[in-house]
Amino acid sequence: MTNGPVGGARSLFEALHEDENAVVRALRAGASAESADEDGTTALYLASVQDLPGAVRLLLASGADPDRASGPEAGDLPLCGAACGGHAEVAEALLSAGANPDLGEEFGFTALRWAAGLGHARVAEVLLAHGADPDLPGPRGETPLVVAARRGSAHTVRALLRYGARSLSPALAEAVRMLSVDVEQELRDALREMYGAKAQESAVYRETVDGGVTVTVELLRDGEPFASQDLQTGHGAIATLLEGELGVRASFEELAHRAVRGGGPGVDNWLVAVGALWLRGDEETFQAASAWTASEDPLRQAFGADVLGRLGFHDGEKPFAVRAVPVLRELARSGYPVPAEAAVRALGRYDDAPVDARRD
Repeated sequence: MTNGPVGGARSLFEALHEDENAVVRALRAGASAESADEDGTTALYLASVQDLPGAVRLLLASGADPDRASGPEAGDLPLCGAACGGHAEVAEALLSAGANPDLGEEFGFTALRWAAGLGHARVAEVLLAHGADPDLPGPRGETPLVVAARRGSAHTVRALLRYGARSLSPALAEAVRMLSVDVEQELRDALREMYGAKAQESAVYRETVDGGVTVTVELLRDGEPFASQDLQTGHGAIATLLEGELGVRASFEELAHRAVRGGGPGVDNWLVAVGALWLRGDEETFQAASAWTASEDPLRQAFGADVLGRLGFHDGEKPFAVRAVPVLRELARSGYPVPAEAAVRALGRYDDAPVDARRD
């Protein structure tokens, strides 16, 4: 069906570029909610990829099929388009209208496969909540959990685990492999493979997003970007999470390495490693954390302090308080801001050692 003029010269597609009131007027004037342009692109697909949740709801309420394929080869689905863009509200609207969360588009990509591969954790959560199969393989036979582990999105991995994803060992192997990869070089190589001689001039950006660092490499032509790829770097957190699910106990040195290499305090790689050590809560962990606070590396000192901050806490018990507090007080008086701040935070978790203990 081809979309023709509506309400004079205005078409439904033109209305999508205005506002929801314009869409309402176009539909009331006779435009079909199933309209498609000369290339076969449906109005619903266009609204989905452009993140127009209000327009999507209007089209769905007017009879648009949420599973109707779009494009010249009818190879694109509205839900997959929303997933590619990270448009969680649009995905929710499509699923609420009956979109099949496991329907595959051209080449066998599902919405969850797109979300996992692009690190769109909120979309993955929406899809899973609406019944998407967390283990449905994609075009190369890889499950969403393996794809999310490669991507480095700890939030997506957590969502898949909450909904019962089972391919734990392959995902762990992929996360561990990625820990040894230079992410920036990996992205450069991928762009070079795609664009050949054009992939010479590039720019690199790092941004903290969703508890992790996202690395983006852009190709430049005459100083202007024309292509890019990005990866998240939560592989340390992912490996630690999956080890926890499998009952694998990583070494102290490996956990410290993941935390320090993976972005420092406050990001998932650090926080998940700290949490794993808190849960161990044994003498061996106390000895390791104490040794880190005496390291020459300020980041390792801070990591040790964070581990001591809640080590073994359970049902109100703080079994290492007598020995941990003096260690933390000494570190709080050090001249390094990052470990000193970590020590002060840790002291604040001990009732008998308030934050101002660093002045003792």
